[in-house]
Amino acid sequence: MGEALGQAQLRVQDVAVRFGGIVALDGVSFSVMREEIVGLIGPNGAGKTTLFNCLSRLYECDRGEILFGGEPLLRVPRHRVAELGIGRTFQNLALFRSMTVLENVMVGRHCRTRSGFLRNALHTPGTRAEESVSAQKARELLGLLDLEAVAAVPVSALSFGTQKRVELARALAAEPKLLLLDEPASGLNHEEVSALGALIRGIRERLRLTVLLVEHHMSLVMSVSDRVVALNFGRKVAEGAPAEVCSHPEVIKAYLGGARSCFSR
Repeated sequence: MGEALGQAQLRVQDVAVRFGGIVALDGVSFSVMREEIVGLIGPNGAGKTTLFNCLSRLYECDRGEILFGGEPLLRVPRHRVAELGIGRTFQNLALFRSMTVLENVMVGRHCRTRSGFLRNALHTPGTRAEESVSAQKARELLGLLDLEAVAAVPVSALSFGTQKRVELARALAAEPKLLLLDEPASGLNHEEVSALGALIRGIRERLRLTVLLVEHHMSLVMSVSDRVVALNFGRKVAEGAPAEVCSHPEVIKAYLGGARSCFSR
């Protein structure tokens, strides 16, 4: 992984976003190296989700530049973001609850297929071949995330923790280079959070992914992140190794009023 870390997969440069008179992001800059896991932390309202929405092209930036693989991301239409190589999970699950686990994961393959509406409607040989490849790749991901036993089960019948893994599998189905994880530990119990940490590191190593992680669960962030970027009131207040950022006065003040390190959370 050493050589990979020499190049940036993502560069955020002086990004600013305003909603009326509210400053959501105020000149935020940082980079994420290839195959690196970077944790993005900050209290509620710090600007983390706004930044994720800029990376997903859901929001426009008022100022600044975002480079993905050296190319300007802000010029890319939002419908091409997944095709470009950016995958995302959401804080609130966005699965098709009446569909099976396998079907949900296959939906994530849409940006990697060529069949249009007419070919799909006619179920042509080319469409059937693509569907077969998508099903095979989806099953491989189910194996990686220990979901094979529930492949044919409707998502609505699964526990919340299992649904979280299904959403992760669906994001991975698009074969992203950069994976954006938005509060993946939200709603999970202690054992599930511990397993999630091992899973994130495992898929980074296995799939050679770059990961940007937004998470309030500090023990998870600190255990999986190579570096951490801290935001507060839309500004970057610290960046560096997990232990370094956790002991930074501005981070301690933002989280705990200056009382103690965020390791104590």
